[in-house]
Amino acid sequence: MPHIHLLPPRLANQIAAGEVVERPASVVKELIENALDAGASRVDVDIEQGGVKLIRVRDDGCGIAAEDLSLALSRHATSKITSLDDLEAVTSLGFRGEALASISSVSRLSLTSRTENQEAASKVEVEGRDMDAHVSPAAHPVGSTVEVRDLFFNTPARRKFLRTEKTEFGHVEECVRRQALSCFDTGFNLRHNQRAVQSLRPALSELDKERRIASLCGQQFIDNAVVISAEATGLKLWGWVALPTFSRSQTDLQYFFVNGRVIRDRLVAHAVRQAYRDVLYNNRHAAFVLYLEVDPGSVDVNVHPTKHEVRFRDGRLVHDFLFRTLHKALADVRPDDHLRGAVAQSLGRENAFAAVTGSAEGLPSPGSAASESALGYPGGIERTPGQVTHSDPQHQWQASDQLGFYQALNAGGGVSAGRQASVAAHPPQMLEDSEQEPPLGYAIAQLHGIYILAQSRTGLIMVDMHAAHERITYERMKQALAQQDLKSQPLLVPLSLAVSQKEAGLVETHGDELQQLGLVIERIGPETLAVRQIPALLRGADGEQLVRDVLSDLIEHGQSDRVQAVTQELLGTMACHGSVRANRQLTIPEMNSLLRDMEATERSGQCNHGRPTWTVMTLAELDKLFLRGR
Repeated sequence: MPHIHLLPPRLANQIAAGEVVERPASVVKELIENALDAGASRVDVDIEQGGVKLIRVRDDGCGIAAEDLSLALSRHATSKITSLDDLEAVTSLGFRGEALASISSVSRLSLTSRTENQEAASKVEVEGRDMDAHVSPAAHPVGSTVEVRDLFFNTPARRKFLRTEKTEFGHVEECVRRQALSCFDTGFNLRHNQRAVQSLRPALSELDKERRIASLCGQQFIDNAVVISAEATGLKLWGWVALPTFSRSQTDLQYFFVNGRVIRDRLVAHAVRQAYRDVLYNNRHAAFVLYLEVDPGSVDVNVHPTKHEVRFRDGRLVHDFLFRTLHKALADVRPDDHLRGAVAQSLGRENAFAAVTGSAEGLPSPGSAASESALGYPGGIERTPGQVTHSDPQHQWQASDQLGFYQALNAGGGVSAGRQASVAAHPPQMLEDSEQEPPLGYAIAQLHGIYILAQSRTGLIMVDMHAAHERITYERMKQALAQQDLKSQPLLVPLSLAVSQKEAGLVETHGDELQQLGLVIERIGPETLAVRQIPALLRGADGEQLVRDVLSDLIEHGQSDRVQAVTQELLGTMACHGSVRANRQLTIPEMNSLLRDMEATERSGQCNHGRPTWTVMTLAELDKLFLRGR
């Protein structure tokens, strides 16, 4: 048997590099994190040939003293932690002291740095071949510059796994994007093959932050995003979450940061999916940029070499906080939030709120020539007195006058001819102040018995009446169920299940929680369970599969929402069958009452299946179709 021996330093560093340095983007990530830890206000990144030929990262941070330069390239050498207590409450992005040593073992690396107290800078150079550091004087301002050339020149097997230059630079660009989103106080510049790709100034104000988000994630994202900020039990969550209508086919627009560190975590992903569960269309993904601030001592960042994963001390508390915050933010979304995004895309974000609400400073009064110009009308257009405009109160019905009609609609009956004649003979009162116009405006017609057409100062609003009524009915059924709680129904013959000992033990430790879900389960053997009661609402469901899914969730997440998910799916089906159908002719009062209910209903922008319930075409977009004002 071979004798045990110590590995040579070069080989040990190359093994560590296999964990830390996967591709050029990994090098960029480590170097930018060092720059941010040094307090840099500006970071410049230069890339050549996708990072294989050259990676240069320059910052204006505190720098490294000349006597520490050689030590900085040694393994496990760092200035960020000194004891176990520091490791258990890490506040810096880096802390292991492995990055520079690992990078220098597979490249030709030079580090030039100067501190504020030094008159001249120093430069240290090292090659992966012999790992000998050579220090020499150099010219450099306060801060540091790291140059990494010929990455993987001495490990050809690793170099063969690299992709094309375009692909590798795409990963580098994504890395810089994440770091720029994590630190708004720092400016970033990215160049590839001497060509400027990204230039970001420090974002200090809220408007500057939104502009940075727009430049990195797209203007459409910020136009369709809701700002959230919540704090509870030592946790703070803030950032931007996109409206469900702005969903993605993949998870390419999901950024989550914990104390400024970008992470990918299953617990976070599960909480987000649960919050978006009944508002996203099939196989679509939410978009968000979220920042979680927690006590550094309550999160373990020393989990993975790349530091992309963390482990929370109380994962269930974090999961519940994320879910409740996002769930409430999505529930509070109303039609005017959707309208703001639609108008922003045609008028510009700065004027969006003013155009929708008409309440911002300096906004022209509705109906004026200046107002029409702001909404897309060329100035000076004359309108005849009988012409219907976006501020015409002709169809502004009082809600009290419409309630009786809508009650008949919910009951499944129609409005009698006598009642319609009464409406024609006694027109409803009109709102005197057009500023009180609701977000979805007022109905003017029904199209093919499927869509409701409404007008507002924003433009033309089109509503899928079945989808809208379906969401309204669904939310009412959920509220009614929540007030009554889940009732259990005993099984005539208990259901026997063969499970693992771990699953059987979960039933004993989580018995009370299972009972709150309407499940009464007993352990009758080391690996046998007896299901005695299930939720009465789910008596037709597959009881065995339901219980197994619940136990699986308990093992993975410490809790389960499986019963709630199945219950809501059933309620959604019931709401779908109980909602107004296509080709049902509605009166104007019924249409307006439906619009008012949508404005008061949570998540009314999507039906139970995640499809949109309404859309808007602004006056500016309509004018563009007809070349008005050109």
